[in-house]
Amino acid sequence: MQMQKQEISRSLSSVAYQKILVAIISGEYPANEKLPSEAKLCEKYSVSRPVLREALTRLKEDNLIVSRRGSGSFVIKRPDDAVLSFSKISSISGIQRCFEFRTDLEGSAAGLAATRRTADQLARIVAAAEKIDEANRLHAIASEEDFEFHLAIAEAANNQYYSTVMKSLRENIKEGMNITRTLSLQSTDVNRMILVQDEHKAILKHIIDGDAENAELAMKRHLNSARIRMFEGTDD
Repeated sequence: MQMQKQEISRSLSSVAYQKILVAIISGEYPANEKLPSEAKLCEKYSVSRPVLREALTRLKEDNLIVSRRGSGSFVIKRPDDAVLSFSKISSISGIQRCFEFRTDLEGSAAGLAATRRTADQLARIVAAAEKIDEANRLHAIASEEDFEFHLAIAEAANNQYYSTVMKSLRENIKEGMNITRTLSLQSTDVNRMILVQDEHKAILKHIIDGDAENAELAMKRHLNSARIRMFEGTDD
C-alpha cells in the first residue's frame, strides 16, 4: 500500500512538473520572475503541497528555477520553444530522469572501461568517436553514432549488465540525444556543439590513458551537461 501511494505521488508530481514546465516555456512564468506561492500553485494544479514540492525539486534539478530563502521560487531560465516540437511534454520528464540515471551508470562504466578495455574495444570506441566527428562536420544529428559511442564504452567495461541496460534503454536514450543534438545544431551559439565534441574527446582521452577516475568524472560531467543543455534557455 505504501509503495502504491508513492507511485501515485510520483505520477502526480510528474504531471505538475509538466504543467509548470509548459507554463515556463510559454512565458506564463517569465524568466527572472517569481513563481506564484506554493498555496496558489497547489490550488491551480490541484495537487498537495508534498506533490508540488517534488515537482519543484525536479525543476530545480533541471536548472530552471531556484529557491531563495524567505522569497519563494524564481524562474532562472526559459527553455527554447523548440523542445516541445521535438518531444511530447509527457515524455520530457522521463527524458530528464533518464539522463540522471545514465550519469551514474555510464560514469561507472567509463571508469571500468579505462582499465578493462581490450585493444579491439578501444578501437571500436575510437571509431565511434570519429563517426560522430564526421557527422558533426556534415551537420547531421548523429544520434545513432552518439549512442554507439556510449554503448561501445559500456561494453568495454566488460560487465554485461552495463551494456544490457544501455540496450534496453536505447530508444529512451536516443530520444534525448535527438533533442539535445538537434538543439545544438540549430543554436546560433557555435560553441555549443564544440562543447559536446570536447566532452567526448575528454572521455576518450581518459579511457585511452587508462585513467579510471577521470574517465568516470568526464562521463558524468558530459551527461549532466547534456541534461542541462536540453533546457538551454532564451534571453527573454
